[in-house]
Amino acid sequence: MDWTYLIGLAVLFLAACVGGAINAVAGGGSLIAFPALVIFGVDKIIANATNTAALWPGTLGSVWAYREDLKPMCKLWVVLFLPSLAGGLLGALLLTRTPPALFSLIVPVLVLFATLIFAARDVFDRIAARNIETIQHANEGRVSMLARLWGIGFQLFVATYGGYFGAGIGILMLASLSLMGLQDIHRMNALKTGLAAIINGVALLFFALSGIVNWPLAILMGAGGMLGGYLGARLAKRVDQTLLRRFVVLMGLVASAYLFVRAI
Repeated sequence: MDWTYLIGLAVLFLAACVGGAINAVAGGGSLIAFPALVIFGVDKIIANATNTAALWPGTLGSVWAYREDLKPMCKLWVVLFLPSLAGGLLGALLLTRTPPALFSLIVPVLVLFATLIFAARDVFDRIAARNIETIQHANEGRVSMLARLWGIGFQLFVATYGGYFGAGIGILMLASLSLMGLQDIHRMNALKTGLAAIINGVALLFFALSGIVNWPLAILMGAGGMLGGYLGARLAKRVDQTLLRRFVVLMGLVASAYLFVRAI
């Protein structure tokens, strides 16, 4: 019996569990699961597709855990459904058709930019001079036409990136939802998790049809991702919103630093 191989499988399961929990809280779980697969010896393109397959069940677990917070966001979820679907498919197609070198150079900048926007959310709120009624409508999923147009355009971009690689899409979506007027971090998490399920789901379908998923590893990590995703969503709903926002910013800085190092 090869104990080294078994230990490696155990590490992959744990990495997927942690990645699923991080995805449920703030996004960025791919930064745990994807490197684990590469270190395990999986080809990077296959590791990327397998990572998507592994963490998608965790996203479904998070959607179930967030179901009560997602209900008020259903109208906005419907608005952002099509750009999420189209972008996820486009990103997956780009992954199998183009070299990742150029995209990997701009990804760190995009993740850092989104993190800084999220960190400065209160400043944007003061500039916009939103009143209590506007904020309440946004938290109920009712936003202005201009905010919807912004959300659709940016969501298409985020979904394309998500289908291509995916690390940091949660942070990018949280930043976008913040600019659309949403304030409740739990409902924002619920909405971005529901959208991530669409993005990763259509990308996974494309990867599966392309035959670039290592299914044995994907199934193993999928079990860990689902467990971590559910537990992470339950934990996030019990954390103080201020602390959770700080955690989101921290995750964004860590993710961007990691991607910068990989791009050098």
